[in-house]
Amino acid sequence: MIFNSYVFVFLYMPVVVILYHGLNRAGYFRASKLMLLAASLLFYCFNGPEALPVLLISITVNYLLALCINKNADRTGLRRLVTAAGIILNLALLIYFKYLGFFSDVINSLSGAGITVEAVLMPLGISYYTFSQIAFLTDTYRDPETRYDFLDYALFISFFPKISVGPIAFAKDMIPQFNDDLRKVLSYDNIAKGMVIFAVGLSKKVLIADNLENYVTWGFSNLEVLGTTNALIVLLAYTMQIYFDFSGYCDMAKAICLMLNIELPDNFLSPYRAVSVEDFWKKWHITLTSFFTRYVYIPLGGNRKGKIRTYINMFIIFFLSGLWHGASYNFIIWGLIHGAGITMSKILKERMVKLPLFLRRLGTFCFINLTWVFFRAPDLKDAGVFLRQLFSMNFYPVNMELVAKATPDEMQFLQWMILTGADKTPYISGCIIAIGFLLASVFISMYCRNSTERLATMKFSGRTVATTVILMVLSILSLSGVSKFIYTNF
Repeated sequence: MIFNSYVFVFLYMPVVVILYHGLNRAGYFRASKLMLLAASLLFYCFNGPEALPVLLISITVNYLLALCINKNADRTGLRRLVTAAGIILNLALLIYFKYLGFFSDVINSLSGAGITVEAVLMPLGISYYTFSQIAFLTDTYRDPETRYDFLDYALFISFFPKISVGPIAFAKDMIPQFNDDLRKVLSYDNIAKGMVIFAVGLSKKVLIADNLENYVTWGFSNLEVLGTTNALIVLLAYTMQIYFDFSGYCDMAKAICLMLNIELPDNFLSPYRAVSVEDFWKKWHITLTSFFTRYVYIPLGGNRKGKIRTYINMFIIFFLSGLWHGASYNFIIWGLIHGAGITMSKILKERMVKLPLFLRRLGTFCFINLTWVFFRAPDLKDAGVFLRQLFSMNFYPVNMELVAKATPDEMQFLQWMILTGADKTPYISGCIIAIGFLLASVFISMYCRNSTERLATMKFSGRTVATTVILMVLSILSLSGVSKFIYTNF
């Protein structure tokens, strides 16, 4: 089960929201949390029941480790030992399921050892809940007086809006909300706002990201015929696809939580408006940046030990960020390029601020576009081929197959109108629609309000209701082509 499916939109989500508020209204507060936990585990089972034991064991072991830290508050050495053991255990679990095959390939390539590793099914959301549990153990070590009920902790880790694609939340921010009496009261305002943001997020995914995927899939399947023109279109399409796909999920997760009177941390704040690489990482996948800052960068010394050490720390952070995203050289190189980019951003900061805002934003956007090649390409060889095509200066016409693949089905009527109103071939009308759709997505990502800005200024009117209904109807009509979220793979 995923957010962009009929069963979730029409059955699972409304039933959970109704049951949760119904139990709270009747005064059964613990029962409402038990219901949310059961619903979250059911959601998890829909996406891979064989991974449920891993999740439950991980939750139980980490909770017991936290209890051990709590009970030994006055024994710093033992607390440190238990915390370190817990972190190592969590990382070992992540390495086993996500990186064992990759590391064995690296060892084989360096030593010729010939190690073979059986493929292991990666549990859904393990990258996200592993980091949440590492943060939980670390925070418990730092403040051993903080204690949580097992039900609250199990619900926090398995909470269905965030379990599969994040954001990476922290126990100290979320668990208190499960026990806040003021959040037990049904808020029609939050329900309404949640529906609006859910419609926005769903439309980002199914109306924009899924249609842009057609450009990208065709492009990376036909690398040798791209030339500069087609490669540029495909690259820009992926830049928009990954943003609308990931931010669409986060909007829907935020909306569901809002309907339950729970706040999720922001994960996106219009990242393509960034004026530097440093600024980009304050707006993109904010919770991942926050995790690495709190639990890796600062413990390494942060910026307190001189410029050289600061830059080394940043490279370590972005190396780990790349590796977190996937077990391949592509992601590691992607991370290191961003490490170099943010280092240069800091070194040249005083000079860059003197440039016009437009140039700073354009330069950052171009840099981010180029780095996405390594993120999307199947391997380094294909990434190299794509970049050669991009910079070949072969300005071929837009490929006919790309136009056919990229023209959204929803716009066939628009194409018919163009053909009827002017003497144009299907190829030209298709180019107009495909390129226009791509440019419209760029405009939306940069100039339209994000979900946080919408919530801060939201006022209900006939226009708001009409827009929400239209987006929901169009999105639901497009649900027949259900697709996974990109970040589910990570």
